[in-house]
Amino acid sequence: MAEIVGLASKHEKQLWQELRLGYTEPFGHPLLRETIANALYPGLKAENILCFAGAEEGIFATLSVLLSSTDHAIVITPCYQSLLEIPLSKGAGVTQIALKEEERWRINLGEVKKSITKNTKCIVVNFPHNPTGQIITKKELKDLVELCESHGIWLFADEVYRLLGNPVEPWADPAAVLYDKGLSLGVMSKAFGMAGLRIGFIACQNTAMLHQIKQLKDYLSICNSAPSEILSIIALKNKNTILARNNKIVANNLNLLDQFFNEHYQLFSWVKPQGGCVGFVNYHAAESIDVFCHRAVEQAGVLLMPASIYELKTNHFRVGFGRTTMPSALKEFSRIIEGT
Repeated sequence: MAEIVGLASKHEKQLWQELRLGYTEPFGHPLLRETIANALYPGLKAENILCFAGAEEGIFATLSVLLSSTDHAIVITPCYQSLLEIPLSKGAGVTQIALKEEERWRINLGEVKKSITKNTKCIVVNFPHNPTGQIITKKELKDLVELCESHGIWLFADEVYRLLGNPVEPWADPAAVLYDKGLSLGVMSKAFGMAGLRIGFIACQNTAMLHQIKQLKDYLSICNSAPSEILSIIALKNKNTILARNNKIVANNLNLLDQFFNEHYQLFSWVKPQGGCVGFVNYHAAESIDVFCHRAVEQAGVLLMPASIYELKTNHFRVGFGRTTMPSALKEFSRIIEGT
């Protein structure tokens, strides 16, 4: 809190100090929406932004409005649970397209194209990808947008880890900037490291769609936390400072992890993540991944997510590396693999 408020301009400090704790605007504070557009979505305006109480609400509201039982959706998996479960809960037909380690977890546009049907309403993607840390390149996203455009399909892009990480190629633009039926999901939780604010947002060129989604939000959170909105404005105005801080942490931790897995190559391998702060590690021991992850948390206090969480039957686990405690966590982690 002190760090964020310390970054505030005179005007922003005045907003903070004179803040009234009443209801806020359902679409989000006008200055917050303008700041989100300016900071993250080139060419878009405040009217193209709808704010939520976190990214989860944004996923629920958007996919609930988009899809019905007569629609078909294509979902890239593995994924954050609600990206798949909400389309299923609406009764929509769902085709899952699994990313493959042998393809370095990259999106397979040929498989996407083959899965399109006459009632395909939406394609759901997540890049930087959770859990693998893979990104989508400019060329891949351009081709995906052209595919969606040719069929009139909405593109829901979970981009919550965007700008966190050090990809080999420059970041692709947000889907909402490239495509008039693109819906980009963002949040203050991931790249900005401010999960406790509970501020998420959807960017879209189609304001009529945003109004429909907002009508469902009226039955959910109604509006956002007033203090969180001002803190988000301050953070977004200081985007470069905060992202530089967080990307330094992630880069240092990624190097530590990569070195660790290389030293223990008999037990672990991975496709090194390019974006975000999570990676998907292949565990090569005979021990099941569920047993291993249980040992890690019980014996070392290290939390890993086994592949079964994503309904996969492989021996992978997700590891997070977004915190400054990585050196001590690796020290504890080392204890449980001794003798494995």
